[in-house]
Amino acid sequence: TQALEEARRSGAMPPELQSVQKALSIPNMSRVQIGSVLFANKPGDGSAREQAASCQKVLGGFANICYSYATKRYRSNCINWGILPFTIDESTPFDYADGDCVFVPDVRRAVEEAREDIPAKVIRKDGSVEDLMLHIRGLTQDEREIILDGCLMNYYAARIAD
Repeated sequence: TQALEEARRSGAMPPELQSVQKALSIPNMSRVQIGSVLFANKPGDGSAREQAASCQKVLGGFANICYSYATKRYRSNCINWGILPFTIDESTPFDYADGDCVFVPDVRRAVEEAREDIPAKVIRKDGSVEDLMLHIRGLTQDEREIILDGCLMNYYAARIAD
């Protein structure tokens, strides 16, 4: 809820995040962004690709993690909504459960610097921590700027104002 998020930003950690904060030894989580992540083997096939990305964003979506995207169009729709289009290697098992968290340190800097391989941590509900290598391959400069601006509408608004 908004009250919990305001409390978190002021330094009061909900119990669910205290375990993440402890596991990663993060002294101040008030600047950490929190959102939902969708995992699918190969998302983006079907007639609702644009609706799927927009609904995911409305529900707090920050990222997708998959082995590959079924279509470039769906990946582009995710980018246009400011959703990070992560992939993982086919050999990487993705057997995480509800309540597990994925922490991607300095993801903004990684996008700014056009890094394609981004190390992350998975914090399991039981408190264990695992490494996870995420990829954002082949982003154009415009796509990076759209993600950094938050979405396509913000991207256009920033350029109109210039």
